[in-house]
Amino acid sequence: MKLESLPNILTLGRIVAVPLVVGLFYWSHPWSDPLAAVVFIAASLTDWLDGYLARRMGITTKLGEFLDPVADKLMVSTALVLLVGHDTRPLIVITGIVIIGREITVSALREWMAHLGARAKVAVSGMGKLKTILQMTGLSMMMFRRDVFGLPVYEMGVILLVLAAALTIWSMGSYLRAAWPELRREHVP
Repeated sequence: MKLESLPNILTLGRIVAVPLVVGLFYWSHPWSDPLAAVVFIAASLTDWLDGYLARRMGITTKLGEFLDPVADKLMVSTALVLLVGHDTRPLIVITGIVIIGREITVSALREWMAHLGARAKVAVSGMGKLKTILQMTGLSMMMFRRDVFGLPVYEMGVILLVLAAALTIWSMGSYLRAAWPELRREHVP
C-alpha cells in the first residue's frame, strides 16, 4: 500500500463500516449496541484522520474529494434511519428529517455552485465542523443505547443531536445566503 492512498483507504473503510453498523444494530446480542457504537465512532474518527492526512501530506485526489462526502452522508443518514426506526418520538423523527434534508439541500447546492465555478462560496465552515462533531458524538451515544454509571447516554446523545440539527439549519442558511446572488442570477448557456 502506498502512503498516498491511505486517506482514500480510510474513506472506503467508512463506507464498508456502514453495513457492519447496520448488522450490529440489529444483531440480538447483549454487546451488539456497544459494538455498533464503537464501529460508528471508529468510522467517524477516520473522517477526521483521512482529511488530516490528505491535507498534511498534500495528497488530495478527485476520488477522495468525491468519496469523502459520500461516506459521511451514508454514515449519518444510515444511523439516523436506524435510530428513527428504533425511536419514533416526534423529536427524533423531526431531527432526522432536518439533518437528512439539510444534507440533500447542501449537497445539491454545492454541486450546482461547482457547475457555476463558485463552489468556494459554499465551502465547509467552522460551524459546519462543529455541527459534524456534535452530530457524530450524539449519534454514537444514541447507538450505544445504554446508560453508563447511571448517566442517560442515549438521552444525552439526543440533546447533542438536537443541537447539531439547530446548527444544521443555521449552517444551511449561511450556505444559502452565500449562494443567493448566484441563485438569483440568470445564467445563459
